[in-house]
Amino acid sequence: MIDLELVRQDPDLYQTACRNKNIPLDVKKFLKLDEERRQLIAGVQKMQAERNAVSKSIPKLKAEEKAKEVKRMKALGEDLKKQEAALVILEKRWTWMQLQLPSLPLPSVPVGKDETSNKEVRREGKIPSFTFTPKDHVALGEALDIVDIPRGVKISGARSYFLKGDGARLHLAVLRYTLDSLTSKGWTVFVPPLMVQPHYLMGTGFFPGSEEQIYTVGVRKAEEAPVEGDNLFLIGTSEVSVMGYHADEVLPLETLPRKYCGYSSCFRREAGTYGKDTHGLYRIHQFEKVEQVVLCEADQDKALQLFEEIRTNAEDVLKALGLPYRIINVCTGDMGRGKVFMQDIETWMPSRNSYGETHSCSYLGDFQTRRLGIKYLDKDGTKKFCHSLNNTCIASPRILIPILEMYQNKDGTVTVPEVLRLYMGGQSVIKRMKNEEL
Repeated sequence: MIDLELVRQDPDLYQTACRNKNIPLDVKKFLKLDEERRQLIAGVQKMQAERNAVSKSIPKLKAEEKAKEVKRMKALGEDLKKQEAALVILEKRWTWMQLQLPSLPLPSVPVGKDETSNKEVRREGKIPSFTFTPKDHVALGEALDIVDIPRGVKISGARSYFLKGDGARLHLAVLRYTLDSLTSKGWTVFVPPLMVQPHYLMGTGFFPGSEEQIYTVGVRKAEEAPVEGDNLFLIGTSEVSVMGYHADEVLPLETLPRKYCGYSSCFRREAGTYGKDTHGLYRIHQFEKVEQVVLCEADQDKALQLFEEIRTNAEDVLKALGLPYRIINVCTGDMGRGKVFMQDIETWMPSRNSYGETHSCSYLGDFQTRRLGIKYLDKDGTKKFCHSLNNTCIASPRILIPILEMYQNKDGTVTVPEVLRLYMGGQSVIKRMKNEEL
């Protein structure tokens, strides 16, 4: 949600942001509706005040005057009902249009319509070369009997999978390593609710706009009678739940910044991605993620320092895993309505012979905190909206793609990255167990 005073002061600036972010909103039409709303509210309040004042005076009037005022108040009441009904309809349109308004991207953000306009910032790590023909992660997973996609599809449909044996253990190891890495840096770990009310998806900016990507815990049928839905939604990131933790609260300034990391399963319908990245574990419906979430004071310089910190935390994990990656500045058309600045981290995946997105890092200003009502008490005693940031510190099993493919050996085994061995009981190599069946 945007500070409407800023929109009223410079509507052209926000219209440019809409155009650059591919948001089909006419800002001037919204402001015209905004003015109509304000006038209608003022009219309704005036009529309500008059009705209340006259109602108090009627008992003191003489019979003739009282009858006259009662008649006038009846007419006023009918008119008031019509105006209040009109206001309800107008409020719905006004709220919907207001929720379309975007945050203003930083001047440094590249302008573009889609991901083709994203800009590479830098690369880290050495691209591997193999003395043998390498396998992709699916072939490796099947040969080692640690990934089973066909049976996952049998159970849950497309983009589903089983991680099995050492595949499941490797998955848990990388998540546990990431949590320990953040904990050692002073971050507070959350295991949040996986189901949320729609208010929190609206509050974090997923509604309106991403409804088709969210799984609904809705109406279902029992054997004989329908069971009512719960109006709950499965999260696509723990950012939703963790941001909601402080909804409608005022935080003491001295407790900022709040540095949280949420560990959760995540669920995404991947609507609109038919035929895109369907091979293997890259684009799937269910995964696990460690998400960094930050609440800080309304200071852009301090927020951008925190942005560097949370992205560096993710980079530290990749460096510890020995995975080459690159940093991408995300363009206006690919960054989303609420983002002020966004970078992706793409990790090298040998089977793609290119980098694939594995992390995202976002600064949203007060876009989310206005919607969620998260404030802090400033030094001068005024209440201000916090600023928020978030970052994918690790997401698995997507990160298993580069791990399996880069650490594979000529004999078909996979070397366990050194930092993960502690979490796998000291195991250094993944190999197929002789007694395992396909």
